[in-house]
Amino acid sequence: MAERSAQIVANLEEVRRRMAAAAHRAGRSPTEVQLVAVSKTYPLEDIVAASAAGQVDFGESRLEELWAKVEAARDRQLSPLRWHLIGTIQSRKTREAVGPFTLIHSVDRTKVAQRLSHDAVAAGQRLDVLLEVNVSGESSKHGFSPDELRTESAALLALPGLQIHGLMTLAPYSDDPESTRPFFRALRQLRDELATRHPQSDWSQLSMGMTNDFEIAIEEGATLVRVGSAIFGARTP
Repeated sequence: MAERSAQIVANLEEVRRRMAAAAHRAGRSPTEVQLVAVSKTYPLEDIVAASAAGQVDFGESRLEELWAKVEAARDRQLSPLRWHLIGTIQSRKTREAVGPFTLIHSVDRTKVAQRLSHDAVAAGQRLDVLLEVNVSGESSKHGFSPDELRTESAALLALPGLQIHGLMTLAPYSDDPESTRPFFRALRQLRDELATRHPQSDWSQLSMGMTNDFEIAIEEGATLVRVGSAIFGARTP
């Protein structure tokens, strides 16, 4: 266990180093980019190790697993952690997404946004969210198309239970990270367009980039990167 914890700490240091280098290449401050350690499928002990090394933000995809870890971390009296929901939310489970979460990255369609807003208002909350965009157009990926979001943005911003802070995307996986650059650039350009259309709203956040391409994402303007296996190691099937 000690050896695994030490490896996680070393991996975190290396990821942070690479993030800082990418930010400097783009003429940005490393403080502009937040690391979300994607802890889905990894045990709580891995989160404990990362937390001891100063990692605060953790991303989970499945609501059941997320809630179990929230409760376990609370029982362990860990230092305050910030939990990010990064996975697809089924419309019938939106009530379960109303909780002590820092940010929901994956509001991917209007029906889910409407139900989340309704459930948040019923609970006396306003949820901080990002809108997921399918910039690649891949049928296997979730999210608004850019044109859908242009059409729906005003109505989404008016939902009383949601506070929109920006956009999220998943680029197509590639062994060549450079090939993801156009998708990240497209998301940034769409964000800039929406910020011009709706200047009263907050479009400050761009959640993009994972283990294989987070450096390219940072160069293209990411403010949040979601990194799992580079920190915790390869997942077992």
